[in-house]
Amino acid sequence: MLDVCLLGTGGMMPLPYRWLTSLMTRYNGSSLMIDCGEGTQIAVKEKGWSTKPIDVMCFTHYHADHISGLPGLLLTMGNAERTEPLTMIGPKGLERVVNALRTIAPELPFPLEFIELTEPVQKLEVKGYHITAFKVNHNITCYGYTIEIPRAGQFQVEKAQELGIPRNFWSKLQKGATIELEGTIYTPDMVLGEPRKGIKLTYCTDTRPTPTITEQAKNADLLIIEGMYAEKEKLAKAKQYKHMTFYEAAKIAKDAKVSEMWLTHFSPSLVRAEEYMDEVRKIYSNAKLGKDGKTVELDFE
Repeated sequence: MLDVCLLGTGGMMPLPYRWLTSLMTRYNGSSLMIDCGEGTQIAVKEKGWSTKPIDVMCFTHYHADHISGLPGLLLTMGNAERTEPLTMIGPKGLERVVNALRTIAPELPFPLEFIELTEPVQKLEVKGYHITAFKVNHNITCYGYTIEIPRAGQFQVEKAQELGIPRNFWSKLQKGATIELEGTIYTPDMVLGEPRKGIKLTYCTDTRPTPTITEQAKNADLLIIEGMYAEKEKLAKAKQYKHMTFYEAAKIAKDAKVSEMWLTHFSPSLVRAEEYMDEVRKIYSNAKLGKDGKTVELDFE
């Protein structure tokens, strides 16, 4: 099960009813965060979650509304007596940007480990999260992220019995361990069926539509995607500043055949977003408006 919380949905500047962009997930005792706009740690507190278990932080890009909350968040994590390493993932320049922000948070009781993205599509595995970072089309280098939790095939009792594997080793094989017994090595693939459908979440902000987004979001359980502008007359502005409209996001969701789409990263001028959703749902029916604190549990089938 993957817990997903959209902590903040605003773009450019925080508003009294809308924090800046951030997403947080929880899986198997570990938390992952994508982006950390101003006020993110307050949003975490309002949700009732904890910052201490955050093991992975991904950044789409280095505009202030996506990273300016980082120094305070790091200090809060340090004050919670965290000592485990924190992995940070982001476009090239990540270490330089983070260290510059750490001028006001210089001492931390835990190490930072940096993974800088250099390829158009880059796959990583951290703390059980299978992460695919993919380059999108903004006015500076920017990445979207797909987070997947794979699911192994069903344990085949008959195969285990045929191989003569003692029952007390079954659970280890089922969890992916390799065992050696009386000189014979047994691997999980010997007793597991074909991999079953896992959990897939795709998150993408600050970009024009690109084929890569559709490809990476294909068949996702949830697509969280930018909808900077809802007014159709602002399409030219979206193109100029390399953002997306509600309707462009809906087209991506439809083409990618995702199970559900949440819109996020709204322009500060957008105050009655719900009024535009009927038109959005004509393009993609299971479109929902993101809001701060919106949460879902994504389960295996």
